Amino acid sequence: MTEAIPSPRRPIRRLRWWICGILFLSTVINYVDRQTLSALAPFLKEDYKWTNEDYALIVISFRIAYALGQLTLGRFIDRVGTRIALTATVTWYSAVAVLTSLAAFFHSPKAVLRCFVAFRFLLGLGEAPNWPGAVKAVSEWFPKQERGWAAAFFDSGSSIGAAIAPMLVVGLYLGMGRRWWPAFVIVGILGFLWLILWLLFYHQPEKHPRIGEDELAMILADRKESRSDSSKANLAPPRWLDLMKLPQTWGIIAARVGTDPVWWFITDWFMLFLVQEKH
Repeated sequence: MTEAIPSPRRPIRRLRWWICGILFLSTVINYVDRQTLSALAPFLKEDYKWTNEDYALIVISFRIAYALGQLTLGRFIDRVGTRIALTATVTWYSAVAVLTSLAAFFHSPKAVLRCFVAFRFLLGLGEAPNWPGAVKAVSEWFPKQERGWAAAFFDSGSSIGAAIAPMLVVGLYLGMGRRWWPAFVIVGILGFLWLILWLLFYHQPEKHPRIGEDELAMILADRKESRSDSSKANLAPPRWLDLMKLPQTWGIIAARVGTDPVWWFITDWFMLFLVQEKH
């Protein structure tokens, strides 16, 4: 058993929930980041004379990259570890958000459109590991009986981020003299500020200098029990074909097919709908 690093500082009580709070903040920032475009869409369409088809092209580029990233980048998280993986992904998508402001230097609407398509593709690729990484962090820090609550807590950051993004982003747009690019820069900087908190607080439980002995013992005991259960059941990593035979897999697919079109309409098109259809 690996011992916790000794530290003269007092342990933080219920440290795992503080870690979960940091993951919640990451999810809020993640959604504010991706909602910056949809909040500014009515103004961008007016400035650059984009059609709905032009805007849809930008949105689709994000979704394609996001789907590819979620399919492939889980192995990257397993290989480098949660701390490095989430550091890399938040650095990536925060930098892309800031760099999106470079599109303002182009005067041709088509050139600006191409810039947005490219940067939103890169943003989708960078944001894809956020949820798998957060889930992995929860599995490292929480006993199995608490993981559902922890996952629900950090995941609620998506709804909070989606709710505050329009007010924040449009407020920045109006406050900056109706210029759109500072909103991307400021929202991107939020991710870099989060990284400071993440790097200060997140370590593996057995290496964390501020974890209490009781909490560490509970986490390690649960981990040992989980390994024992897996060993008894002789569990091997499931193949794709094995997953497709499970009714739970099809239940998740059915739920997402039913809810995602509504959710993505709200996140990507609702601002335009309010302006174009409801004036």
